[in-house]
Amino acid sequence: MLKTITATAVVSIVGALSISTAAFGGPLGYAAPEPSHPAFEHILRDRGAIGNDRERADVPAHLRRQLVAYQTREIPGTIVIDTPSTTLYYVLGGGKAIRYGIGVGREGFTWSGVQTISRKTEWPDWIPPTEMLQRQPYLPRFMAGGTGNPLGARAMYLGGTIYRIHGTNAPGTIGTRVSSGCIRLTNQDVSDLYSRVNVGTKVIVLPMDRRADTADGKRS
Repeated sequence: MLKTITATAVVSIVGALSISTAAFGGPLGYAAPEPSHPAFEHILRDRGAIGNDRERADVPAHLRRQLVAYQTREIPGTIVIDTPSTTLYYVLGGGKAIRYGIGVGREGFTWSGVQTISRKTEWPDWIPPTEMLQRQPYLPRFMAGGTGNPLGARAMYLGGTIYRIHGTNAPGTIGTRVSSGCIRLTNQDVSDLYSRVNVGTKVIVLPMDRRADTADGKRS
């Protein structure tokens, strides 16, 4: 009897939080915090996470990883990056998603479009792209993966672009617009996301400014 009442209560709360997909023009949606419930704890459990409690404490509470109500027509497993809100959604289906706080491109370095994950790497080496070296010639030409590497614990490469979803050793930058176009998460969060996605996963990047951004993963 108790289990039946609890399940009904959760369904009612989730239904009250759900809204129309029209918030993002149809296929995307708006997310509201999901009520805490033991039935959902396994979804948020760390899997191979790197980091510690201090890393989490450096991230604002509203940008910490959490299960949320999220209405979308995108299939489970899709990643939606909400650039203006510095959040990333991993679609679970059933009106739910995992929301992560992210750091995004600084002014003039945002982009938008649809890509797929083309490669995944643990503790990736960093080879700054030519475009970055032209702007910052003092950067190293190669840096081996490790705790001092700016790509952090994991990297997921986006199609044939120069961009990645990757970790960071500076968790205080989550929620800011600081990168050259890559999407950064804390090492804990990027490790969790990495464990959930596969090569070929669809990634939707929403624009910061629809007038300035392109839809092919390259800045105009």
